[in-house]
Amino acid sequence: MNIFIGLLIIAIGSFGQSSSYVPIKKVKEWSWESFWLVQGMFAWLFFPLIGALLAVPDESSLGGIYAQAGSSIWKCIGYGMLWGVGGLTFGLSMRYLGIALGQSLALGTCSAFGTIIPALLKGDNLLKGDGLILLISVSIAIAGIAVIGYAGSLKSKNLSEEEKKKAVKDFALKKGLLIALLAGVMSACFNLGLESGSNLKMNLLASGAKDLLVLNPVILLVTLGGFMTNGVYCLFQNYKNKTFKDYSAPTKIWINNVLFCALAGLLWYFQFFGLGIGQSFFEPGSVMMAFSWSILMSLNVIFSNVWGIILKEWNGVGRTTIVVLITGLVILIISVVFPQVIQLVF
Repeated sequence: MNIFIGLLIIAIGSFGQSSSYVPIKKVKEWSWESFWLVQGMFAWLFFPLIGALLAVPDESSLGGIYAQAGSSIWKCIGYGMLWGVGGLTFGLSMRYLGIALGQSLALGTCSAFGTIIPALLKGDNLLKGDGLILLISVSIAIAGIAVIGYAGSLKSKNLSEEEKKKAVKDFALKKGLLIALLAGVMSACFNLGLESGSNLKMNLLASGAKDLLVLNPVILLVTLGGFMTNGVYCLFQNYKNKTFKDYSAPTKIWINNVLFCALAGLLWYFQFFGLGIGQSFFEPGSVMMAFSWSILMSLNVIFSNVWGIILKEWNGVGRTTIVVLITGLVILIISVVFPQVIQLVF
């Protein structure tokens, strides 16, 4: 029962993340760099700070908790800065591929590398035992990514230029594929940042913090690093494209855009807020705990494609393209459940 509750909570958070790009479509008359920076203030600073403060016991302070963690906080921030590159290019992948295809490729890659890299850093042997199971599951995930990419190429061939632009305004397959894959690899650093904060979580538990929320202060450190990367890039683009005027738009437009950016930021943050709570229902060191990152990414892929269908991004493509897309998604799901099935059978 605890596992089911944990999965349900992670799924709710995942649905929030997959829905976070819908409010951005309501942003008016702002350049990409302007709305990305503003939504980032909410997604990577404001709401993570609230979540972190909720985790601090009454007799402690957030600053005191961080001070006890020592140099590990800089590792979390450092990985966050690398993840920030992934977050930046993740947004661009949505721009060039749309929600369904862009998130599927980026999140599928993130799921694979976010699982395999921590294992390599820990020195796990990937040629036998659990390490081999992990390697096979990652290989299956990469196969799923390739199939989804093929679905994207079929979409590009089947639709006219007018139809492509109607579904995704700036649709560009080759550029989008490269950006989505880069986004996935760099986004995997988020999980490395969370892993680096293990002693911070232990300090919180020792000080009386609730197990449900102990991941939140670590999330704040990682998102802080990510905001640094994204903030510098967006401000540079504001300067380069002379788009600082976006922030002084008419009051009606400004209020509309800030509100929808705030909603997008809140929905995005839900995925990691839910991940932390969901993990608290899993046994420490269990298979479910080890693969919770992959579970989150796979759910994000599923929900993002639901939104892609709702937003008619795949309208006009042939039945073959849809079959290939669904096949790729199924392969990704298999890559996640494969290790657990093998563990149960053997």
